[in-house]
Amino acid sequence: MSRVAVIGAGVTGLTTAYELLNQGFEVTVFDRNRYAAMETSFANGGQLSASNAEVWTQWGTVLKGIRWMLQADAPFLVNPAPTLHKMRWMAEFLSNIPNYKANTIETVRLAIAARAVLFDMADREGIDFDLERRGILHFYDRQKDLKHARKVNDLLRAGGLDRREISAEEVRAAEPALQGDIIGGFITESDSSGDIHKFTMGLSRACARRGADLRFGSDVTRLTTQGGAVSVTAGGAPETFDAVVVSAGIQSRGFARQLGDRVNIYPVKGYSVTVALEDAESQAAAPWISLLDDRAKIVASRFGANRFRIAGTAEFNGANRDIRADRIRPLTEWCERHFPGVSTENVTPWAGLRPMMPSMLPRVGRGKAPGVFYNTGHGHLGWTLSAATARLVAASVSEQKGPAASAPGVSARAA
Repeated sequence: MSRVAVIGAGVTGLTTAYELLNQGFEVTVFDRNRYAAMETSFANGGQLSASNAEVWTQWGTVLKGIRWMLQADAPFLVNPAPTLHKMRWMAEFLSNIPNYKANTIETVRLAIAARAVLFDMADREGIDFDLERRGILHFYDRQKDLKHARKVNDLLRAGGLDRREISAEEVRAAEPALQGDIIGGFITESDSSGDIHKFTMGLSRACARRGADLRFGSDVTRLTTQGGAVSVTAGGAPETFDAVVVSAGIQSRGFARQLGDRVNIYPVKGYSVTVALEDAESQAAAPWISLLDDRAKIVASRFGANRFRIAGTAEFNGANRDIRADRIRPLTEWCERHFPGVSTENVTPWAGLRPMMPSMLPRVGRGKAPGVFYNTGHGHLGWTLSAATARLVAASVSEQKGPAASAPGVSARAA
């Protein structure tokens, strides 16, 4: 049995570990934290959202970023201080603008493929993660934004997604608790929401039951390759594996450099608040359908009876993990504006660093050296895409390192 190391125990790392176990590999997962899903997979917006698959590589995003650069509470904020990494990443981002349509369609297809895989994992392993299959509702208060949404909808449809436009009255019927001057919206019944941390923790336990060696509190410092094998150093003597899959969030860039690859990930900070619904009035006033406010770039999801998650913003500020009050405040104010009956007395803030590629597509598949693979760089859609990319990379590992790989006449293909 071939031994595979997975670096990272977030949602991408553990869905990868699970799929590798399905392929018959002996799997060891390394993570520097004491538990699974303690970084980017801890408190995101909770949406499993093919309807949010539009990539950001368009001139409109660039112009908004320039306009908002000095606005501390802007949905999209870039620290103007130059760094070589940021400048190179931004240059590659701009070079991907011609691929906006193709990359959006590809992201939609990946998101749709991921649904069935993720639900199968949860059903098979009995994972409760506050899943709500009520769909996702996008709502708008300006004709300009609604007009753009119609153009995006053509791309989503080309990728195979059924998202339909609805009137302001239908928006209010879909979510009676929602307040505001709403002119229309789009609803995607096939989308859903849930708690990424609860799912990933449940998957961690499932991997352990199935024989995976989960090495929490193991900070990997060095990866090397030699003769088709991979050496992993994590606090002690190097340990040899037949293959490694790097799913280490923003650390993936440094590990790729050690392995002779270039994976140009930049950390894009996102914020969230979890509102505790501690009284009957707040529980009644909070929404059940998952929401996306396209103008404010804010998503919201209900987790069971007593939690309401609101998330948003994109901040280009390097590997800075500070939770800034001026970035949290708009999320709380959004809740108070659209759901005035919800008490915001007890609000828990969080910030996480999304690993984002300039193309907005994840890096999935083989590296240059034999035995090296990647499943990383999912940006703001890691929760949505992870199950599909995990299956892709596990198949690629199996082609190169599984029993069939050594059979006569069998060649391996990159994922």
